Amino acid sequence: MTDHLRWGILGTGWIARQMTADLAINGSPVTAVGSRTQQKADAYAAEFGIARAHGSYEDLVADPDVDVIYVATPHPSHVADATLALNAGKHVLLEKPYTINAAEARVVADLARDRGLVVLEAMWTRWLPHMIRLREIIAAGTLGDVRTVIVDHNQKLSQDPAHRIQDPALGGGALLDLGIYPVSFAWDVFGAPATITAISSPTATGVDRQTGMLFGYADGRQAVMHTALDTKGPNTAAVIGTEAWVQIDPIWYTPTTMRVLDPDDNVIEEFDGRGEGRGMQFQAAALERIVAAGALDDDILPSSESVAIMQSLDDIRAQIGLVYPSEA
Repeated sequence: MTDHLRWGILGTGWIARQMTADLAINGSPVTAVGSRTQQKADAYAAEFGIARAHGSYEDLVADPDVDVIYVATPHPSHVADATLALNAGKHVLLEKPYTINAAEARVVADLARDRGLVVLEAMWTRWLPHMIRLREIIAAGTLGDVRTVIVDHNQKLSQDPAHRIQDPALGGGALLDLGIYPVSFAWDVFGAPATITAISSPTATGVDRQTGMLFGYADGRQAVMHTALDTKGPNTAAVIGTEAWVQIDPIWYTPTTMRVLDPDDNVIEEFDGRGEGRGMQFQAAALERIVAAGALDDDILPSSESVAIMQSLDDIRAQIGLVYPSEA
């Protein structure tokens, strides 16, 4: 069994709460929390029974009883917050997207490597049970020649112009919050695309409201992806091969069910990956295994792939004309 690391939570928003709850499911002790104000840190610590509350991120990463920092701040802060933790000698679970762009991602990945520390992108879906099983099915050749991925992530989120999802200064828009899931899924199944095509429609605040993406591969494979922030969609995924295909049920990026079907839609296999919690505990377990093994990465999502995915997102944004203020 892997010894659990001692976790510190950097940032106290909604996603941090989900992660803290799932760390408890994994048996991973959360020993400290840090916020920009002592009041917020104290309230969070009281809510989750955390021993120490720090009124600054600097104090959190300096805590000697913390081994790994979960960075749960808005996207534009990721590079600074991850760098702060790494320079303090802490491993990092870095909330997705890794950073705002590939240039920042390289800074984080290079620093972690130079420091001999783990920085793992918190693309938690990669370690869900049904995704593990999907890779096994593909590797076994059950689907034959895998030709196509079709996947969406569409949600009806806040239309308040002041909300984070609508704010360019906070890396808002559908792409980095929602579209990164199908993009990462396509990378997971097919790897690096040879070509990227994207179209988009903006919000009144200037971020992408909906974006359609097509990845092409040298051997003719295709990944078709869509994301939107103001319309709820099916949130399903399909992996299609010449001999069979996989249908992943809603919500595909959470613990869910899936089935393998033959060309006549007869069920070959059914898989139920549902379980306790939101499913974020699996990424925590993955990071702890990497550290226990004395490694810096695992095969499911190495830091080099997180950087390359950010480059794909950069390429998509270049096509749709989405530039964030921090890049101007």
